[in-house]
Amino acid sequence: MFHHTHPFKPFIPENATKLIVGTLPPPRFTKGEFKEGDVNFCYGSRDGLLWIVLDNIFELDLKFETTEAAIKQRKDFLEKRGIGICDMVESSKREKVDASDLGMQEVELRDMVGILEENPNIETLLFTGGNSKNGPEYFFRRHLKEIESDIKLKVISNEVPRIHQFVLDGRLIKTVSLTAPSGSANRAIGSMELYKQLKQKDKDFNTIDFRVMQYREWF
Repeated sequence: MFHHTHPFKPFIPENATKLIVGTLPPPRFTKGEFKEGDVNFCYGSRDGLLWIVLDNIFELDLKFETTEAAIKQRKDFLEKRGIGICDMVESSKREKVDASDLGMQEVELRDMVGILEENPNIETLLFTGGNSKNGPEYFFRRHLKEIESDIKLKVISNEVPRIHQFVLDGRLIKTVSLTAPSGSANRAIGSMELYKQLKQKDKDFNTIDFRVMQYREWF
């Protein structure tokens, strides 16, 4: 059984008003065994799409390589925009050493409510995935149950991306469950009626374009 620990501490600038919330990077990041094109930072997998989408939105000219320069580019962007990153999962066990969320067992969650209390400027949680089993929204809901919190998520919109809000110590916080920035979510995007309509209008429109359109509003 592989003990998959999160290789990165939360990165939360003092000015952060938004927090990107996922689960765990691929196990190779925990092992320090990088592939060409990986960046040794949050969402740095060469197979992930988050930084590709943000690069498209903000024209960051990001480097996709295992260098300190590539890490600095990402940290500088987050600090400038007031965005933090803090995944829900601190560690899990895996029988199969892969990056599948469903493969996580004996999951230890981070104290997200405590982290929000320590960072009073955060007003939006950007989940990189929804409420399907072992997704970020799913784990946040589980976390609330585990700490026996009386926090309730109120539905604001059930359209993709799903939007909720809750109150913490008198402070209103919004959650947005974005379409996951992973290749495995492409099939779900392809089945969406909105995507089909946009694809029909422009045959070159693709799943990256769809995420750029969706993420732009929230970043």
